[in-house]
Amino acid sequence: MIAKGSGTPLLLSFLPLLGALSLSLLISLPIYLVIISLIPPPFTLYFFRDPERVISEGIVSPADGKIVHLNRDKNEIDIFMNVWDVHVNRSPWNGEVKRTVHELGGHLPAFTSRPDKNEHRLLRISTEQDHGQIKLWQITGCFARRIVPYVEESDSLKKGEKIGIIRFGSRVRLIFSDDVDFEVEQGERVKAGETKLGTWR
Repeated sequence: MIAKGSGTPLLLSFLPLLGALSLSLLISLPIYLVIISLIPPPFTLYFFRDPERVISEGIVSPADGKIVHLNRDKNEIDIFMNVWDVHVNRSPWNGEVKRTVHELGGHLPAFTSRPDKNEHRLLRISTEQDHGQIKLWQITGCFARRIVPYVEESDSLKKGEKIGIIRFGSRVRLIFSDDVDFEVEQGERVKAGETKLGTWR
């Protein structure tokens, strides 16, 4: 399955190939140029893949990637998505989107210690079963230039539901207002919806 919001990048990825084919009708192109023009479409299709997921029990990961920050005392966790990871983000728990804030910023590498300086979108999710609020940031990186939202304020969310996509390498940060017993470790790789991050304490 191809992710929602990927139409324009997919179309643009075919431009080098169309250009090479058009030029080949007029002049003799070196074979390596034709081969290079074949690379963008399959890479873009791979990047915007959106596989089906079996949603796990407990609080689930909102993103595919590597845990680069975990603070158990402050109930914080950051997940870095490299260019090879699936970039569709999912809700970690059932709830309602109480507020969304999109702030402009820089495009520093998303694995830096200050990703909050980059362009980002904050979702404040009021959880079901009285587990307080979840703050979820979708943060762009040096190659990620756009956050495509799938949900807006007042939308109800189911655990594992898709909430948006960040294009080309990025980071997701979670802060829970209620205490969480994390069952993952820093440096561990996780999958959106499938990996159990932990349970409510």
